[in-house]
Order: sequence, then structure tokens, then C-alpha cells
Amino acid sequence: MSEPTTLTQLFFDAVDRFSSKSAALRYKQGGQWHDVTHSELARRVRHAAMGLWEIGVEPGETVAIISANRPEWTVADFACLTARCTSVPVYPNLPGHQIAYILENSKAVAAFVAGHAQLQKIADCRAELPNLQHIICFESHGDDEGVLSLRELSQMGAAAESKYPDYQKDACAAGENDLSTLTYTSGTTGDPKGVKSTHRNITSNVVAALQVLDIGPEDSCLSLLPLSHTFERTVGHYVMLHAGATINYAENIDKVPANLIEVRPTIVISVPRLFEKIYARVLENASSGSAIKGHMFSWARATAEAWADQKLEGKGIPRGLNWRKRIADRLVFSKLEARTGGRIRFFISGGAPLNTEIARFFYAAGIPILEGYGITETSPVISVNPMNAPRIGTVGPAIPGVEVKIASDGEILARGPNVMAGYLDDDPLTKEVIDEEGWFHTGDIGELDSENYLKITDRKKDIIVTAGGKNIAPQPIENRVKSNKYVLNAVLVGDNCKFPSILVVPNEDALELWATEQGILAEQGAFLRHDDVITKIESEVMGCFGELASYEVPKRVLIIEGDFSIDAGELTPTLKVKRKVIEEKYRDQIESLYGD
Repeated sequence: MSEPTTLTQLFFDAVDRFSSKSAALRYKQGGQWHDVTHSELARRVRHAAMGLWEIGVEPGETVAIISANRPEWTVADFACLTARCTSVPVYPNLPGHQIAYILENSKAVAAFVAGHAQLQKIADCRAELPNLQHIICFESHGDDEGVLSLRELSQMGAAAESKYPDYQKDACAAGENDLSTLTYTSGTTGDPKGVKSTHRNITSNVVAALQVLDIGPEDSCLSLLPLSHTFERTVGHYVMLHAGATINYAENIDKVPANLIEVRPTIVISVPRLFEKIYARVLENASSGSAIKGHMFSWARATAEAWADQKLEGKGIPRGLNWRKRIADRLVFSKLEARTGGRIRFFISGGAPLNTEIARFFYAAGIPILEGYGITETSPVISVNPMNAPRIGTVGPAIPGVEVKIASDGEILARGPNVMAGYLDDDPLTKEVIDEEGWFHTGDIGELDSENYLKITDRKKDIIVTAGGKNIAPQPIENRVKSNKYVLNAVLVGDNCKFPSILVVPNEDALELWATEQGILAEQGAFLRHDDVITKIESEVMGCFGELASYEVPKRVLIIEGDFSIDAGELTPTLKVKRKVIEEKYRDQIESLYGD
């Protein structure tokens, strides 16, 4: 079988190969999980695509999708692709003015939306969007003027099906260099930029990823990252479809723990924040019970990590260690396995660096996390750890067809068929990041080991330069702190200052449990200002810096009440901290750290 070169070919090929499979997609509604077969998915896509043609959407025009993960998102996406339109995925939790910017910048002529809240955002800015002619709501829309439901659009397409006897042939006429999607970067450094991805960019990435990742029709994944994120869309959407795996849509981020148990997936794709939360909860549970329980956990962890070290180094496992590991699995790690559904073969992590302590713990527990690396502009996968030879602390070697090298200043450069066609309407910026030899300048700092495994050390623009001229990479230091069970989030500051300081969001649940055990009482609303609690937080944080150089060690701790959020503009939709926003919001408190 020849590999597809366009996303439309990929879609029709998957429908043909897996037509006898019970489910392509699964979703929960009315308390029950429902299946969507490949043939049913193809029917819905076909009618929605013809509906787009019927309302006058032309091949080459742009169509936005503003929705959380659900089957309709997938239907809309492939309807756009098979109608030979350019889809524009938009994070549904963005505020209205940011959505308006993306729709205007992309010149979207139509938008698929989910629910009244998204309809209202569009209604509020409709006058600013002269190109937007059609709004298609996934649900019934009541009396909203100028709005079609997806059902109505599909009915129009079904009624006109005889007009399009060559639908599949026309869909597959899309060329590999045709634009397939415009994906807007999450905007940590300003207005989002429209990344132009061709069919070849994404399809080549899917095919190459599956040469490294062992995924097949027996697999089932839980889709929890936003499909508007390129990582989830390529790996959790197109890769899974091409491999024949079933895609299960999580109800929402709060329901992920319950959905893991219900769905029992074999693969989960996520950003490090999920693993940080699971790890913190495991440590919290281990320390909240009896002394015997705590000792048992410590023994099991030490045993499992000794086993993991031997295996990662390719050494034989002594019989006695294998025996102790089986006991550790039964007594301790089976509970973690059960909480993730009991069938996980591996997690895939991307989007931000994964703490090595957490990666080692999960590997030792028998649930490996395959850390990879990529960005929107590279469709996104550049590298990933192979299952048979992972290296904790790295993001693996480059996937087939992709080249990686390190520039003289430490910046990671990548080249391959996955590199974007450029930024929309911004040739100067495109030329700035893609040089004449085709190397894409990622903006990340890293290094390659002797076997070409890539290690990310920091973001080029995030590096802190102290007043003494010392360069400090903040992310590894922040990751150390975030692995502590008493911490939810952390941000290192100190650019142009004498020393670094760190902003910390405490884990109040864990601290309150500790305070209760210590007999510490605090007035309601003043818990984090209690002297003993402040001392505890500072002690836990400062205890994370044992192996750092003296100039890297934060000298001050600023305690922040309430975690950073997307709604407050402090996090991107993919949970990356917007450093400039944080530094500006807490500018006065930060300056007070350096007052003396």
C-alpha cells in the first residue's frame, strides 16, 4: 500500500481499510458512550462538505472551527478538507476579540461553532468581519438569524448529492502543496501568527511518526488536549485515524480521571501538566497515610526505579530485582495503573519539557511516557523517543525524513517536509525563521548526544540574563519546583537583576493536610499568610535546588494566591505560562523582592 500524500487521501484510505471496525470515534452523551463507525463518519463528512458547496463556499476559501473536542469537530475538519477548503482551528476558550482577530486575519468566509457562548462571541464582533458569510452551529440554534445548524447544512448536502457524483475524485484533486490549514500560534509573545501548513507538511509528519510509534487498530486513545492544538490534531487525530485506532473524546478536562477509567485507553497524548498533577497526587496519597504505608511506598519506588535504571541502560535484570519489582507492582503501582484505566501501553508527552523525575517514576511504574518535541511550524513533530529505546531527559531522535542540528548559539534547527509553507501575509518573518538552506529556526535551545537524541534546555527568548551577565534557563528550575507536592505552579524571574527569584502557586489542599497534622490553625482566607505555612512553602521550594549553580538558585520566594489561568490571560490555551503577563501583573511584588 502506498502512503498518502494528502490529508484527503489519508481520510478515504482509513475509511476503506477500517470499514469493518466497530468505531472510529466515541463520545459520551446522556451518561453513555456512543460509537461512530468509519462509514458513518464518511457519510457525515460527505454531506457536510456538499453542504459547504451548496451555500457557496469555494475551494481554497477559509473556514474556521470554534469548538471543544467532539465528533462534530472531526466532521467539520474533514468536510473542509474534502471540500478543498482551508480549515482554521480556533481555541474555544479564547475571548471574543482574539477570535475576531483570527477570523479577520484569515479572511474566514464561514465558521463552525459549538454552543450559544461561541455564537455570542461571533455576534458581538460580526460587524468587524466583512468576509464572514456563514455560521454553522453544531447544535440547534433557535431563532438566530443567519445561522445554520450542522444538521441543516448536512441535509442540504444530502439533498444535493446527485449534483456531486465525483465528490471523492474532486476531493482527492487537492495537491500535496495545497494549503490544508491555517493554525494560529498561541501568542505567548504577541498577536497570534497564522501558520500555513500544506497537505504534504502534515501528511508526511503522520507517516513518519507512525514509523516510530507503535499504534494500530487495537489501540484506543483518549482525546483531551484541544484539537485546535497542532500536537493533538496531528498525533491524536490524523495519526490515530491513519493507524485505525479509536478516538474517544474526553467530556472535559475535569472529567479526565473518570473518563480514563470508563474508556480504558491504551494511549493518551498530553502536555506535562497532566503528569505533574498525577505525580503530585500519588506523592500526596503516599504521605497522607500511616507510617507503614509511607515506608511501603518508598520501598516500592526505590525497587521500581532500580529496575528501571537497569532496563534503560540495556542491562539484564537480576532475578531477585525482578521478583521485588513484581511485588512492588502488586502492592503500589497497580493502583496507579487502575486509576489510568488499566490498559495504558504508553503516554505521549509534548508541548513543554517533562520533568525527568516524573518521567523516571512513570517508567518505573510500568507506564512509560514517550516524550517528543515539535512546534506548530513543523506540523508539529520533530523528534520522539522510541518505545524500544527511550532516553529519559531527552525528546528522542529526529523522526524519519526530518533533520536536526544545533546552531552555534545553541538554537535547535530543523529541516524536512514537515516545515510550514510560511506565515500568512508575513514574508519578512518567514524569511527570518526559515533560512536559505531550508532550516527552520525553532527558538529553542538544545543539544544532541552521541546517538543524536535531542535534549531541550530552554527557550531562546526565555533565558534570564542577570545583572552579573549570568545566563539562566528558567524551565528546568521551574520543573524542579513544580514536582514538589506542595506546589501547583512556578515562574522564575530576575532578568537584569542581581539574582533570580521565583513566583510560586502553592497546592493549598496538600498544605492544609500538612497544617492539620501539625495542629496549625489559621483564620479563613488568611491560610497562606500564616507564618508557619509561609516557612513550610519556602523550605519546600528552597529544598529543590541542591544541584544548581549558586547563581541559578533563587534567593527570594514570592507566594501567589490562586493558580494562573487561561481566562485571566496568564496561560496560553496549551497551558504555557505567558511570562510577560505574569511579570507585569505582579510587577510591584516582584520589585519588592529586590528592595533591600
